[in-house]
Amino acid sequence: MGEPGGYGACGDDRAYGDGRTAAQQVDAQVDHLLTELVRDTGAHIGAVYLLVREDEVLRMVAVTGVSRHVADPWSRVALAAPVPVAEAVREGRRVWVASHTELAQRFPRTALALPYHVALSVVPLTSGTTRWGAMLQIWPGTHAPELSRREARAINDARHRISRLLRRAADDGHPVRPTELRTVSPPPIRNEQPGAELTERFPEGTCALDLEGRITFLNSKAAALLGRGRHDLLGARPWEALPWLNDPVYENSYLAALFSRLPTPFVALRPPDHWLAFTLYPDTTGISVRITPTEPPGQDGQDREPFLTPPVTAQARPGALFHLLHLSTALTEAVGVKDVAEAVTNQIMPVINVQGLALLTADEGRIQVVASRGFPPGVAKSFDGLPLTAESASLRAIATGAPAFYANNEELRRTYPGIDLYREMAAFAYLPLFASGRTIGCCVLGYDQPHPFSPQERAGLTSLGGVMAQALERARLFDTENQVARGLQAALLPHDLPRVPGLEVAARYLPATRGMDIGGDFYDLIRLDDTSAAAVIGDVQGHNVNAAALMGQVRTAVHTHASAGAPPDEVLARTNRLLIDLSSSLFTSCLYAHLDLRHHRARIATAGHLPPVLRHPDGRTEILDVPNGLLLGIEPEAGYRTADVPLPAGAVLALYTDGLVEVPGTDLDAAIGELADRLAEADPQPLDALARTLVRCAGQTRQSSRGGDDIALLLLKVARLDRLRGRARPIGPLT
Repeated sequence: MGEPGGYGACGDDRAYGDGRTAAQQVDAQVDHLLTELVRDTGAHIGAVYLLVREDEVLRMVAVTGVSRHVADPWSRVALAAPVPVAEAVREGRRVWVASHTELAQRFPRTALALPYHVALSVVPLTSGTTRWGAMLQIWPGTHAPELSRREARAINDARHRISRLLRRAADDGHPVRPTELRTVSPPPIRNEQPGAELTERFPEGTCALDLEGRITFLNSKAAALLGRGRHDLLGARPWEALPWLNDPVYENSYLAALFSRLPTPFVALRPPDHWLAFTLYPDTTGISVRITPTEPPGQDGQDREPFLTPPVTAQARPGALFHLLHLSTALTEAVGVKDVAEAVTNQIMPVINVQGLALLTADEGRIQVVASRGFPPGVAKSFDGLPLTAESASLRAIATGAPAFYANNEELRRTYPGIDLYREMAAFAYLPLFASGRTIGCCVLGYDQPHPFSPQERAGLTSLGGVMAQALERARLFDTENQVARGLQAALLPHDLPRVPGLEVAARYLPATRGMDIGGDFYDLIRLDDTSAAAVIGDVQGHNVNAAALMGQVRTAVHTHASAGAPPDEVLARTNRLLIDLSSSLFTSCLYAHLDLRHHRARIATAGHLPPVLRHPDGRTEILDVPNGLLLGIEPEAGYRTADVPLPAGAVLALYTDGLVEVPGTDLDAAIGELADRLAEADPQPLDALARTLVRCAGQTRQSSRGGDDIALLLLKVARLDRLRGRARPIGPLT
């Protein structure tokens, strides 16, 4: 009935009359229901998953039609994963996928990992509101577009019966727990089979593989063609016993036959110069293999039947399609549309060996070219802005959502006689980009040689199109949100700083390099009267839109209290109380400096911010020792002290945020000291050029360290006032 394990009823080892425990009884009943369902519906693979609630994982506990080795990659599925099994359990409904094309559109990652022509059904196992797991069935891709009434009834019946078994076990105090994956009714390995004498008379080699991929029979001609003795091959997997078949692409041909239940051909070279053609014929018990000598691909000058010996093209070379899984990871890591375009053109083109690639999107009824490489320049220009009503292969792929493959230029010209843009290409693939329930564009692949697309390659490329579509849709959303967020941040920072007699000002802001991680760094200069001003710099904790919004509130509060005449310590205290009243979970550092330009002095208060750096007129620099108070937003009654600092004519006061100096793995005090040194060593130059130099140095440092935080810098240079108008606003007694 299968391997031991599978289901276990917790704490119930009672033996029944036939010697089986309660857990084994449940195993047997589920095994029977699963195999009966597969037989009644004509499916060739079936599996049962159980939900492990504490881990939010679905575990496969019983499978029929494939070996444990084959099923293992799909044996653990995260409940949150975008795959059919998880979706059926999450949403409590059947998931039916009629073809690999539909699988690529709805579940591109699953399609990329399962590039075979199959149809599948997943139903949740439930009792009321309790979720137990799921039941999966797989048919060949030749299945009808919909389940028949008989199939649907059989599935629902098995679903309810298994769910009742699980409910009954739980009600009896022995809930079923997943243990080892169990294969149901595996075929035995046989060294000899009836009809062996018959196969010995055939002129070609024949062998048989079981569901584990092991050789259970081969005739003498097959052993001779493979170059090994029969006793060395029986019980072994071909790709393990024969080094020249030890490549994933050959094992994948076996898997393709196993999953699709369709004849699957490939050719391989047995060193030094023996080319062999293999054709795999699968059924529910295993695979029969036909082996014949053949000519090197492309050198016999004859057309071959597609199911016998298709030519090995660059795309079908060993291992090529398996790189697509790695490429899907690269697309997953791509952030913006530009990143997706670079990943597609730089990483995908070389692996699938195409000479031309164009990535097109549909936007407001017209085509936009996101990326184009390898095609003549006129191709991209002709597509950009093209209305979706035009007649072309790419627009048809967008309109229908169906991929199209043209093995040679003549095929394309027969379908679209007016097309004359692809003279330099000889074969084409048009992959619809399907995401969020709609076709958002098309990926056009061009080949410089005629290219027959095998069914397996078509499935793999269609799946890749699905992954590209999801990456592109995610990137477009990111770019839109990022543009809005950056616009919000820019709107909250001052566009122009006021002119104050006797004060030269330069400001710089450099956003972080971490995509959507917009920060809350801010600065401001507030003109109080003709001879006094307030300079502010701060940093709201976090890197998100909330931090940017709070930054705007802090800046407004500081501006309001400063304009009302509050001294530095009171400005910070009042702003702190505002943040407490707002109940924000984000803290803010802030430094406030009142500049008295008539008397050349500054009064400074700080709330957990980095110390300012003062460059004296003679070039010496000093890191100012300012009493540091608590960050804003922590303690309602926090108090702040001030420090009085002389500002002689020609002095430069530098206010900055941590992005200018902080580097991961370095001491912050040492980094501030380096800033002071750079300020001291800077050549005489306009203040704006000095600000640009300091920010550029910081940008180079963070690029080399692969870090990155927002940078805000405010430089203030005091000039001589030959003539002052108005009076300085008093800021209280000096200490």
